[in-house]
Amino acid sequence: MENVVIRKINREDNPQVAEVIRTVLVDLGVPKVGTAYADTALDSMFEHYDKPKATYFVVEKNGAILGCAGIAQLDNYEGNICELQKMYFLESARGKGVGREMIEVCLNRAKEYGFESCYLETMPYMEAAQKLYKKMGFDYIEAPMGNTGHYSCPVWMLKIL
Repeated sequence: MENVVIRKINREDNPQVAEVIRTVLVDLGVPKVGTAYADTALDSMFEHYDKPKATYFVVEKNGAILGCAGIAQLDNYEGNICELQKMYFLESARGKGVGREMIEVCLNRAKEYGFESCYLETMPYMEAAQKLYKKMGFDYIEAPMGNTGHYSCPVWMLKIL
């Protein structure tokens, strides 16, 4: 996709990022309870990721945010494992290689932070996303890790970094 930039989130991106995430979740029919839709952090993603070993990225084209994803320590987990978090793209950005680029950026940052593995949670019907995760080296695991609060996301994957 031409003229696309992947960069760290800025405070002024918060409203646009929240709108992108909610739009994608509604478009995909994701439950509003037990998923990222209900996360209090959605309206303040810049502040939420303004901590050690955490970064949130946006995909921008001509000033408009088309997608986003972040990397941070897996919540409520003792090991050295991060989570690929809140990765969403508007329909106009899907299927163009931007997701693969975003995952590479996030995994490279996770390695810089010294994480040993990367975990993610998703929905069963998000088949295109799962296909991409598999291509990027994620494998399915039998049970959730940590406690993200996303009890409505029953698909769990892990990649050794």
